[in-house]
Amino acid sequence: MSWAIAGLMAGTAIPNYADAASTGPLNKRHDFNVPAQDVGSALVALSRQSGVNVLFCYNDVANRRAPAIHGQYTTEQAIRLILTGSALRPVRTGSTSYSITGGGGSCARPLPANYGTTAASAPGHAGPSTIAAETPAPADPEQVDGERTEIIVTGTRASNRTVTESMAPIDVLSRADMQTSGKQSTRDLLGTLTPSISVSNSGAGASFAVKTLSLRGLSGDQVLVLVNGRRRHNTANIFINGTTQNGQSPPDLDLIPSNAIDHIEILRDGASAQYGSDAIAGVINIILKKDSSGFASMLGGVTGRGDGLQSRFQLDKGFTFGPAKLHLAADGHLQDRTIRGGPYRGRLYFPGDPRETTADRNVNKPGQPAVEGGNFSYNLDVDLGGDASLYSIGTYSTRHADSWLTFRNPAASNNIIEIFPEGYIPKLHIYDNDYQFVAGLRGTMVGGIDYNLSSSYSRDQVRFRETTVLNVSLGPNSPTDLYIGALRATEWVSNLDLVKPIDLGLAGPLSLGVGVEYRENGFAILAGQPESYIDGGYRSTSGPLAGVIRTAGSQGVTGFPPSASGSWGRHNWSAYVNVEQKLAQGIDFALAGRHEDYSDFGTTNTGKASLRIEPVKGLALRSTVSTGFRAPTLQQQHYASSSTIGVLLPGATATILAPVRALPVDDPAAIAWGSTPLKPEKSTNYSGGVVFTMLPRLNLTVDAYQVDIDDRILLSGTLTGAATGVGTYNGLGTLLLNAGLDPVQSGFFFSNAASTRTRGIDAVATYRAALGGMGSATISLSANFNKTTFTRLDVPPVLAAIGVQLINRARQGDFTQGTPRNKQIANIMWNSPGSRVSLNLRATRYGEVTQTAAARAADGIYHDDTITPKVIADAELTVAIREGIKASIGANNLFDTYPNILDPVNQGTTGFALYNSYSPYGISGGFYYGRMTFNF
Repeated sequence: MSWAIAGLMAGTAIPNYADAASTGPLNKRHDFNVPAQDVGSALVALSRQSGVNVLFCYNDVANRRAPAIHGQYTTEQAIRLILTGSALRPVRTGSTSYSITGGGGSCARPLPANYGTTAASAPGHAGPSTIAAETPAPADPEQVDGERTEIIVTGTRASNRTVTESMAPIDVLSRADMQTSGKQSTRDLLGTLTPSISVSNSGAGASFAVKTLSLRGLSGDQVLVLVNGRRRHNTANIFINGTTQNGQSPPDLDLIPSNAIDHIEILRDGASAQYGSDAIAGVINIILKKDSSGFASMLGGVTGRGDGLQSRFQLDKGFTFGPAKLHLAADGHLQDRTIRGGPYRGRLYFPGDPRETTADRNVNKPGQPAVEGGNFSYNLDVDLGGDASLYSIGTYSTRHADSWLTFRNPAASNNIIEIFPEGYIPKLHIYDNDYQFVAGLRGTMVGGIDYNLSSSYSRDQVRFRETTVLNVSLGPNSPTDLYIGALRATEWVSNLDLVKPIDLGLAGPLSLGVGVEYRENGFAILAGQPESYIDGGYRSTSGPLAGVIRTAGSQGVTGFPPSASGSWGRHNWSAYVNVEQKLAQGIDFALAGRHEDYSDFGTTNTGKASLRIEPVKGLALRSTVSTGFRAPTLQQQHYASSSTIGVLLPGATATILAPVRALPVDDPAAIAWGSTPLKPEKSTNYSGGVVFTMLPRLNLTVDAYQVDIDDRILLSGTLTGAATGVGTYNGLGTLLLNAGLDPVQSGFFFSNAASTRTRGIDAVATYRAALGGMGSATISLSANFNKTTFTRLDVPPVLAAIGVQLINRARQGDFTQGTPRNKQIANIMWNSPGSRVSLNLRATRYGEVTQTAAARAADGIYHDDTITPKVIADAELTVAIREGIKASIGANNLFDTYPNILDPVNQGTTGFALYNSYSPYGISGGFYYGRMTFNF
């Protein structure tokens, strides 16, 4: 018979083709990375990666296609996945070998001439070898006839689940998808490639460096981020004074080097019962590279106006040291600022100053910040022998970002003309230092129980500094360079996961998973230098500002005072159970339950049930019902700061710059206004969908969902106590006065004052076309439609009594209209024969987005600003210069599209607000770049 033999032939004889007892090496799990290709080539690749001999007849596997295999499996599990859809099956034939049976092939075809050149006949050869397959793999195995099936590890405890077999919708972004997207940061990659994800590009004050995302119309802190299945820590910073994502401290995805990523799995379904807090909207699981490949890239580009220069340098490489595999990655990036403001239309100088008529009025500089930073990562796996391996992953990042705040004009009370006779713009600098390290042990115990024991520690510290700034209460003696203070967040997480397959005599083994987790979180506020927060009591003795009270603290962002500084912590433990079972061919179900116990707010229990039915091969129905929760972050419980921002005073129709405090819920001013201790958000998720794979090369999924969130944690509108006369104050000021506090101040705080309902539909269609002599193309159409409504809005009794809302009209609009109600993506990826040339074209349509006004303007009208639906086109052309070297030119926002210009009422007079900052594609226009990539 004519057999193909693939694997490690270290001098061993070919075993007899008979069943053998279960042995250790064959039970060992391996990290497989086998691309979609013909079955013969896939088995050869599998053998090389596992070191296990695989014997098969070429006639049996001829003209069969194998799906991609990515993940950790035993060799037998991986072989069965490769043979999915066929009558073939693996049979153990020895301690380190399998044969493939069930094909009935004659095996009469002669072996290729180079058969027999194995490791056994090569003196000194110590590594795995393989005999060449008769049919070579295609040049680009991802673009082949047949279904591309990704093996997933997110949302399941089983080890052989594929995307099309999942009981909840999961997107998989492959390495190729990310490399041809034209985006470089991890966050932008997700927003570009996934219609259910929208990216927030705006933030003011200390928030400009924090970029967040929305999944299915929900908030970024309602999305759990994992790296290799382990929880990613949140940023120490908090998104304050921004747009739709106010009050959040989500994981900062830009601190993960994108070139370290092998693929990303996005679970679009509630998963708190499986993973714990934060997974209300879904889970993003970032899987790092673990192979020995090498990759390098250099990118440079500018915007359509010639500013905003960006450059990025990336390098990663895998290494093997005996039983150890190590993959290292480094990512360095530079970004220059863009300026997209308008002219200052107010008065700059004191009356009578002749400079008023000749002054340059383009004094504000809003736009993208300047950023420089570096990200580093490693992924280590050490084979300990038997069925055990030691693993560790880690990331380290450093970043400096700076941005101009609002211009302070020469004649204003927040300027000292002796220092800045022409006025000044405070420049805020944010220095981020971030790391996370994970170490673990995994393997298989006696009884076939898979175990995974791990521990993770992370720390993010953000320091703030302002230059060209003043504390005007210090007068002419004010420094112009001030250290504002710092925020620090830490997290320690330890997990033990156990999974055992149990044969109950049904269509497949029951997968039983149990586990426990312990987590400690810490948060600290570190005070700034005294000059950044003290009140120096300065008053001018002459001139137009004689005797005027000057605002204490640094302009822009006031330094953290000792009264706001401190450190806080909490801990929690949890236990879960997860069951997955194939009841019969085409019928799968899963159940999950989790118990959490927090030191600061008690216990909570969540559950999830999932069902998938495939009545006809290629047509499946799936549904899930789950409960979820999200614990308030320590930042939301304890963050305190003061910033000089635009404030709409009671009865006013235009904003002015004034100090506003972010109040912890236990601050006396917040208590006077009705604040109460925060409690967890609770959610109930429903989803149902259809999976259609009956036609060759076509995948179609449609999923509908509803997410009800009770006690949602929201930031209030700005509340302002103000004087209405000599010794009299408005209602908010009176409440402060009655509590013995300064009645003239502004602030906002967090509460559980609302409940929301989000409904939507996700649709994804992918077709892989074989174009013969014209190469191949992958065509995808995807869309998300969602709507959020408030089902409850509470007002504290003390505010209701004076007719004041807690969650004002603008804050409500952020959640109901601040992100696109719909988003559609059409993408065509074309490869020439041999993949020498590729062209990626993408059109993304963003639905309507509205910036909601907090109050009526002087004309009695709410001036809401709507960004009309826009189509953003991206393109990238890549040419292979030689083997392993490619050159690309591309454009993000090819036609240099901008969002709508704000209504003049909302622009104000400073010129800082010109374009609508709620734009999901930013306000800097098109970006045009060139890139060189090297694979080695």
